[in-house]
Amino acid sequence: MQKGQVRKAISGFYYVYVDGQTYQTRGRGNFRVKNMAPLIGDFVDFESDNLTEGVLLDIYPRKNELIRPTVANVDFGVIVMSAIEPDFSSYLVDRFLVYLEANNISPIIYVTKIDLLDEKAKTDMLQYKAYYESIGYKMILSDYPEGASSLESLVRTMGKGMAVFMGQSGAGKSTLLNQLMPELDLLTGEISTALGRGRHTTRHVELHPVGEALIADTPGFSTIDLIDIEAVDLPSFFPDFEALRDQCRFGGCMHINEPNCRVKEAVASGEVAPYRYEHYLQFHEEIVGRKPMYIKKNKR
Repeated sequence: MQKGQVRKAISGFYYVYVDGQTYQTRGRGNFRVKNMAPLIGDFVDFESDNLTEGVLLDIYPRKNELIRPTVANVDFGVIVMSAIEPDFSSYLVDRFLVYLEANNISPIIYVTKIDLLDEKAKTDMLQYKAYYESIGYKMILSDYPEGASSLESLVRTMGKGMAVFMGQSGAGKSTLLNQLMPELDLLTGEISTALGRGRHTTRHVELHPVGEALIADTPGFSTIDLIDIEAVDLPSFFPDFEALRDQCRFGGCMHINEPNCRVKEAVASGEVAPYRYEHYLQFHEEIVGRKPMYIKKNKR
C-alpha cells in the first residue's frame, strides 16, 4: 500500500502521483456505497503492481474542498483582479477574501493591467496594496510582460502549496495561467461589452507543478455565494476586525449596533479602511436576509 495525491481524474480513472511516478487507478466499489468520490488534491492510500492498474483504498480527511473547481486540500486562492477594463473592485476582493477565510485557504491578490493606469490611479492602487498587506494579505501588482518579477513573486509566495485561481471576469485569469504554464494554451476571450463578462470553457481539472507549487489548470470562478457562512462567524473572516475584537465592550460584538465598539471607532479614525466596513455591512445584510433552505422529507 502506498500514499499519494490525486492530480487528475478522467472517465472514472484517478491519476495518483507519488515519488515522481503517476499511477492510473480506479476507486473501490465501496466508495460508491459510502457516497464517497475522490477529488483532485485528495491524499489517498492505494495499491498497484504497475502504473496502469491501481486501486484506491482510502481517502484521507480533507483540509477543505471546493465545488468550483472541484478540488480538495487547497492551500492558496489566487484572486486575479484587473486594475482597469474592468475597473478594480475592492468589493469583489473582499468577497473572495471572506470566502477563502471561511474555507481555511490563504489568499493571494494578483492585480493585472497595472501598466494601463495613470499616475493617480497607480497611487490609489498602491494604497490598496499597503492596506491589504498591513492586515496580513499578499498583494502582487503585475509587471508582466515588461518584467517577470511579479510571476516569480507569485510562484515564490505559493511555495510548495497547492493553488486555485479565481477572480474578476475579464481580469485575465486564463492569460495568467498560460504565462505560468505555457504548455496549457487555455482559451482566453475578450470581455463582452454587452454583458461585462469574460468567456470561459469547461474542462477537466488537473494539478500541474510550477516551481515547487501545484496549480489547478482552470480559471476557476468569477462570482461566489456566501450561503455557507453564518452571520455570527462573519467578523472572524475580517482580520482587521478580529485584531480589535477583544477591545470591544461586549464579547461577541458584531460591530453594528453595539455601543463602545472598537472596530467602529477604528473605522471612524481611519485605522480600519471604511470600504472594508461598508462591505462587511453588505455581506452581513445579505447573510441575515437570505431565505432558509428546507430539505423535503421523503413520503412513506
